[in-house]
Amino acid sequence: MLMRTDPFRELDRLTQQFLGTTGTWSRPTPMPLDAYRAGDEYVMCFDLPGVDPEAIDIDVERNMLTVKAERRPRHDAEDVKWELSERPLGVFSRQVMLSDTLDPQGITADYDAGVLTLRIPVAERAKPRKIAISHRDDHKQIQA
Repeated sequence: MLMRTDPFRELDRLTQQFLGTTGTWSRPTPMPLDAYRAGDEYVMCFDLPGVDPEAIDIDVERNMLTVKAERRPRHDAEDVKWELSERPLGVFSRQVMLSDTLDPQGITADYDAGVLTLRIPVAERAKPRKIAISHRDDHKQIQA
């Protein structure tokens, strides 16, 4: 029920990781995502460790879900001399096309321990339902 919108994003992510570049607003770094169905809802979990919840933006336009976040460097003091910096900084983004069987109006978001969790309910029209079978009374006689 979910589709990746850009097949080359993973290649871009690997290239950025290899070259050590950071994401920008014009070319954000993709964020890792897990997605699964649990009962009557889809659950999507985005890894965003160290991101302030105020720096996360979630948008839905038509069926396109966009999650953007920015992780800025932490400078606890002015006289800091970095010895090692491996945690990626910059802008992170992910776009996911939602199928018509999901209800984007009912999306809820929760951010805990560096993981953004979105819950998207399955639309009523997509849920399985029983169809009643009617039968005709075969005992009626047809008059000529």
